[in-house]
Amino acid sequence: MAAADLAAVTAISDAVHLRYRESAATYVERLALYPAGCRTLWAPDRRIIGYLISHPWRRADPPALDAVLGAIPGDADTYYLHDIALLPAARGTGAGTAATAFVAEQAARAGFGDVTLIAVNGADSFWAAQGFLYADTGENSPYGPGTHVMRRPL
Repeated sequence: MAAADLAAVTAISDAVHLRYRESAATYVERLALYPAGCRTLWAPDRRIIGYLISHPWRRADPPALDAVLGAIPGDADTYYLHDIALLPAARGTGAGTAATAFVAEQAARAGFGDVTLIAVNGADSFWAAQGFLYADTGENSPYGPGTHVMRRPL
């Protein structure tokens, strides 16, 4: 991902995440703080059709939605999968599974024992198929009812 991609990333987020959208400032900061965890997916016609944002974080304190982090914490104890968003053109292509594998490799290389995420919009079934386990009941998830903190051991 490059700074020039951020307008497309924000537009994809707006299209895919509905009530869980985040401002451009969130993506600008994540790219600045941890570029190794930020990727874009390009269609053959050179359009961005998906993105991935991930970074180290604290397991017990998932980042709030649309929050500026300030810094990656020195006491990070999990690798946080902030977001994978795919436009319809990318769905069913294996892109989500490939992105998840990339995140697991990043986390392992960085020395983390797990990956944590918050599933929204009913995506918990996709994440469960990718090896993520429920870490909460969904009632006290930081993003509200119907969302789930999930964790995948490595």
